[in-house]
Amino acid sequence: MAESFLIALREGFEAALVVAIVLAFVRRQAPDKTRAVWLGTGAALVMATAVAVVLQVTVDGLEGVVRLRTFAAVCLAAAGLLTWMIFWMRTHARALKGELEAKATEALVAGSSLGLGLVAFAAVSREGLETALFLLSAGSAADTREIVLGTVLGLAAAALLGVAVYQGSQKVDLRHFFLITGGLIILFAAGLMAKAVFFLQAAGDLSTVHDAVYDVTRYAWLTVDTQAGRFLAGILGWDPRPSTEQVMAYLLYLVPVAYLYFRSPKPSLAVGPMADSDGDRRDQDDPPAVPSHGRRLG
Repeated sequence: MAESFLIALREGFEAALVVAIVLAFVRRQAPDKTRAVWLGTGAALVMATAVAVVLQVTVDGLEGVVRLRTFAAVCLAAAGLLTWMIFWMRTHARALKGELEAKATEALVAGSSLGLGLVAFAAVSREGLETALFLLSAGSAADTREIVLGTVLGLAAAALLGVAVYQGSQKVDLRHFFLITGGLIILFAAGLMAKAVFFLQAAGDLSTVHDAVYDVTRYAWLTVDTQAGRFLAGILGWDPRPSTEQVMAYLLYLVPVAYLYFRSPKPSLAVGPMADSDGDRRDQDDPPAVPSHGRRLG
């Protein structure tokens, strides 16, 4: 459940953040257009849910070696996407607000409610599709009910944070939120790399030098048969009896990625009354730059 909660919280909050930025901007410029943003958001959620169900049903129908190879591919793809996602957010966080408001401005100038809805749809659907893939990789050896519960709780927490940002709360420390969740996601992605190796070895596609670097399966609480073991496996990629190749895959991913991530510039994102990209403060009700005719849109 822990891994699905973390994924849903991180991805859900990124989606909520996008919606909060666009809604806050549209509320100032053209309040009558906010419905288009909600429609775009709703459509994206419906599509992402449908894709998640199709993926889950498809994978559940696989058996034997094909199933193992599929899960290995899913784990590798999810680890790659997670890595790209956390580094993308660290390098683009400062510009995200401006980019979204620029797209929303174009749609408002054109008088296109569809275009405005597509701004929210594109961003939210991307997060939703990524979440579907991540949850599929997390659920390869987890209880479905725990995955669903963790996802629901994570999305609920993300929605609450999104509302706080929309209301202009400065209590949401975005820099530390993304820094901490990013660190946890790196651990999760390292576990996915090790899990991919495990599936390939189980399928007979990858041999091993030694199939048990250590073995603590005699301690029940460290195995996936207990909640504690599932938590460790979900967040840290813990395996009570890993092969040499699993440990190597884990460390070869974790060490360089963690080093690059924590030495990178810390993310900063201005929303509502927070600082703009140039560091100046601005009241939330003051409009951002508008088209050259010098009046509000709408």
